[in-house]
Amino acid sequence: MLQISSHVAIPDSEIDIHAMRSQGAGGQHVNKVSSAVHLRFDIGASSLPPFYKEELLKLRDSRISDDGVITIKAQQYRSQDQNREDALNRLRALIQSVAIPRKKRKATKPTKSSQNRRLESKKKAGRLKALRRTIE
Repeated sequence: MLQISSHVAIPDSEIDIHAMRSQGAGGQHVNKVSSAVHLRFDIGASSLPPFYKEELLKLRDSRISDDGVITIKAQQYRSQDQNREDALNRLRALIQSVAIPRKKRKATKPTKSSQNRRLESKKKAGRLKALRRTIE
């Protein structure tokens, strides 16, 4: 059971975890041990509340496929248990990030003095470039 918040938890049956061999250099041991973990979680078929599902599907994240499946590959550690724990923590963090409401951006207008400073700096740059020109 993966605990997301005090009210939301995901049963282990909804999380698909497969062990595989890690990529990259590592010597004799890495070629015969399945220490990397591939985690798959189907958002649509899960028991998450509808709010979480909608917000997760709205995310523009490369780990979420078009059909709503989260795929996380963990191979940072040498042991399968640590990689499994890392993958589950990353899934928890992704789901928890959706629960935090985003602040709405307030449209602002530049102040008069900031507009004047910008125009003065442009004029100053123009005068400097004019001095660099060849005199005819």
